[in-house]
Amino acid sequence: MNTNEPFIGMHKAELDTPALLIDLDKMEANIAAMANYFSKVNADLRPHVKTHKTPIIAHKQIAAGAIGVTCAKLGEAEAIIHAGIRDVLIANQVVGPQKIARLINLAKHSEIMVAVDNAQNVQAISEAAVAKGATVRMLVEVNIGMNRCGVEPGKPALELAEQIRRSQNLSFEGLMGYEGHTVAKPNRAERNTAAREAMQRLVDAKHYLEKHNVAVSIMSGGGTGTFNITGSIPEMTEVQAGSYVLMDATYYNVEGVGDHFDCALSVLATVVSRPHPNRVIVDTGLKVLAKEFGIPQPVGLNGVEMTGLSEEHGTMQVSDASVSLKPGDKLEILPTHCCTTVNLHDRYYGIRNGIVESVWNIAARGKAQ
Repeated sequence: MNTNEPFIGMHKAELDTPALLIDLDKMEANIAAMANYFSKVNADLRPHVKTHKTPIIAHKQIAAGAIGVTCAKLGEAEAIIHAGIRDVLIANQVVGPQKIARLINLAKHSEIMVAVDNAQNVQAISEAAVAKGATVRMLVEVNIGMNRCGVEPGKPALELAEQIRRSQNLSFEGLMGYEGHTVAKPNRAERNTAAREAMQRLVDAKHYLEKHNVAVSIMSGGGTGTFNITGSIPEMTEVQAGSYVLMDATYYNVEGVGDHFDCALSVLATVVSRPHPNRVIVDTGLKVLAKEFGIPQPVGLNGVEMTGLSEEHGTMQVSDASVSLKPGDKLEILPTHCCTTVNLHDRYYGIRNGIVESVWNIAARGKAQ
């Protein structure tokens, strides 16, 4: 029995809380806006699944023109490939015999591609692929200034690419670099300068490999905050933007990003207590709202500020005495980080004109392995 069916046709205010809502009109407009941009540049869009973690949204992005999807984790890739999507990049290192075995199994059913930055890891994947009779596509990840994963540009990138080319059952496809340290810089000019400096390191790595007769077919990187910076660089072939599809308060306030995309995600909350005229308590705490980018705030309520989150409760201060919130009232809260907020929920309620149109299980929720 589909336990989601009873919700269809309800007004969103009738839903029990906490509930994760998607404004479907806004989400679809975000998908269309991003697809429109990439229809006019050399690069393609390979949207990141880690934001929404849901196959139907990925299918919508591909239907609008995306060439495939990006995943952060092997478990996400499994959920997406099992839902019929074949062109998948795991923009992360897959290390250890258990995970490599799962990767090789996926390669039998998809055109899986994985990031690598270590010679021993490349060798282990090659050996497993040979044993299974599968082929794995690879991108060498290059450190372009975020100082997380990635080999350095120049000789280290070349040596790893050459090892992949020599290895059995592996296919060297190109390079990947993530300018994550630049994507959320609020000032547009500063973000543009920082992102271009970072991506130049990836472009230089490409030219170095080509100088040594190693062809680089794919150049992958980018995020929502830099989609039209990285996406405009002629050498880039794909951009991994993810948050744009749902958006959050943090990205919306990054200069220039909110001009293109609207916030489609919210969490429906219920007031459970008003113990003081200046204090309101809602049933949305840390278990349903992420706060690493700041405390989320209610939508469309002047004189009300969320000031704290504990496990099950959100505390709001009321500065306007005319605000009439009372126990049982419902309100929406705008997340400050869509990706980690989504990972706290089991399902979305898709809302159109205030009515529940669809309920989607978040298939890749919690897929951290």
